[in-house]
Amino acid sequence: MAANNLVIVESPAKVKTIKKFLGSTYEVDASNGHVRDLPKSQMGIDVEHDFEPKYITIRGKGEILSKLRKDVKKADKIYLATDPDREGEAISWHLMKALKLDEAKDKKVYRISFNEITKNAVKASIKNPREIDMNLVDAQQARRVLDRMVGYKISPLLWEKVKRGLSAGRVQSVALRMICDREDEINAFIPEEYWNLDAVFKIAGNRKNLTARFYGTKDGKLAIKSREDTDRILKELEGQDYIVEEVKTGERMKKPPIPFTTSTLQQEASKVLNFSTQKTMRLAQQLYEGVEVKGRGTIGLITYLRTDSTRVAEEADLAARSYIAKQYGEQYVAKKEQEGKKGGKIVQDAHEAIRPTDIALTPVIVKESLQRDLFRLYQLIWKRFTASRMEPARYETTAVKIGAGNYLFTLTAAKLKFDGFMSVYAQEEDKEEQNVLLGKLEKGMKLEMEELNPSQHFTQPPAHYTEASLVKALEEQGIGRPSTYAPTITTILARRYVVKENKNLYVTELGEVVNKMMKQCFPSIVDTAFTANLEYLLDKVGDGSVDWKTVVENFYPDLEEAVKKAQKELDSVTIADEVTDEVCELCGRNMVIKYGPHGKFLACPGFPECKNTKPYLEKIGVPCPKCGKEVVIKKTKKGRRYYGCEANPECDFMSWQKPSTEKCPKCGSYMLEKGNQLVCADETCGYSTKIKAK
Repeated sequence: MAANNLVIVESPAKVKTIKKFLGSTYEVDASNGHVRDLPKSQMGIDVEHDFEPKYITIRGKGEILSKLRKDVKKADKIYLATDPDREGEAISWHLMKALKLDEAKDKKVYRISFNEITKNAVKASIKNPREIDMNLVDAQQARRVLDRMVGYKISPLLWEKVKRGLSAGRVQSVALRMICDREDEINAFIPEEYWNLDAVFKIAGNRKNLTARFYGTKDGKLAIKSREDTDRILKELEGQDYIVEEVKTGERMKKPPIPFTTSTLQQEASKVLNFSTQKTMRLAQQLYEGVEVKGRGTIGLITYLRTDSTRVAEEADLAARSYIAKQYGEQYVAKKEQEGKKGGKIVQDAHEAIRPTDIALTPVIVKESLQRDLFRLYQLIWKRFTASRMEPARYETTAVKIGAGNYLFTLTAAKLKFDGFMSVYAQEEDKEEQNVLLGKLEKGMKLEMEELNPSQHFTQPPAHYTEASLVKALEEQGIGRPSTYAPTITTILARRYVVKENKNLYVTELGEVVNKMMKQCFPSIVDTAFTANLEYLLDKVGDGSVDWKTVVENFYPDLEEAVKKAQKELDSVTIADEVTDEVCELCGRNMVIKYGPHGKFLACPGFPECKNTKPYLEKIGVPCPKCGKEVVIKKTKKGRRYYGCEANPECDFMSWQKPSTEKCPKCGSYMLEKGNQLVCADETCGYSTKIKAK
């Protein structure tokens, strides 16, 4: 029987799977993503004529389109089955325009979408076709046009003033600003000293000793700020009896997790599997599109991967509960569903959460069919979803107050009573049980104190962003959407504005220069509240309550004005080609400072006749605390800035913070500049003072 139905999907990986579900009367073909886009050679938006975008066929897509045209000719019904989101809707619309399907009177054209690539979902979508949702298409067009305007208006300024090949972006510039702001917070952070005092007790019937922490006096909590405070308290505790003053028992519940969204999957895969956001999305795409499973052919193992909803289809929820009851027992099935936090932002609830398409396909069943990393990600998704349909874990808790003279120590002990969801999905911290109380503690009991352990600590600065914590922060502030987190991070890393070391993201010198320019010239573009509000408006376009051209119309004049103003202001700013006293040993010219992918370097201005270059070591006017030579600004291999001695490798002095010429009056060590403070480099000293105004 001839195939008179044509289904067009985005990815070739889905073709085989879907064809198998639909049979011989259906031809399935792939567009390989977008077929039309704005031209690369120009902005491609007709500002004079209602901001109309000028779309062209993407280079290299001509062959794909001619094959699709041939297939369209043979078919009576065409089903546009691109991804079930804003981007997918736009691809369907572009396909309709490129293939002139809106002009074909003899063809029936439908839009179908499915949240998972399973036989039931695909067949159900064919039975319930719809028209293209122009609100979603317009939301995508608005986003694309705004991004293009920002990129094509601001990037040339960066090329002119810093170096070619740089770019600014509506979301990437905000992400860069957030990383720079965090770096500033860390650099300005002044650590404060505090002490803990732990009392270790031997308890009859307990295999392990119990540890209680110093709380304060019977009048209230007391913070120990110094060695002197600690010594005074230790002296007052000498010879005191340790008496149990209060024992409270109770129960603590640990709630099961909610199913994954794009953001939480990226965060958890980073934390547990050490995957980058890009790797997580690449593997999730494979699991969604279809994997060859022994004995079952090619099947999609998870639902659609770009979502910020935690909703689960009733059918999947019932299947999970039934599976849990059979495998673990009725007592493990959740009584009620976990609610996800809405946090006041618009959630694109068109999709479900990320879950397995069939809970019966356990990690054990599919393990042999999947590569190691695919298996690890699938196992994480399967366990998380299964756990979300299970009962909370329950702990028996004991809180104890122990008196010693006028001082109080407290200890809490917990014993797992019912593991609930943790039988499937337990984190490392869940497995570590501290203070397991086996013996009985009663009010009035005298305890045998083994030792008192004082320990010095310092408050810690905010942590550097990791890919996972940046995704979380972007989501919390309403910046970007599930489809944009990974590409945003990939771009700022590729441009070398930011480098990644041991999971942490550090801003480079180039990143600092670009961020400074953006903050100075385009404050609204890098303003988190402005960007979040724009995202909100784009969501309103998607639900049909705001016209997309209105959003663009309101945005463009301010951008245009800011660009003109920046061009005037930046005429006086020349970042590149600063002349130095360093003489080129090959031709005698004075070398100039240029920007490369790794920051500043020295180059001969006689290029191309003289191609001499060398590292640029910027002196900061501070003698090395170890050997007295000059301290210079250096870079790690990845581009992270630090301060080191010019005599390296003979002298190994290095510091992440800028050293000062001043010495610590308390211990004689060198001082570091942190914000407007000078702090002793020896943390155990703790001395700090304000930097004197020059």
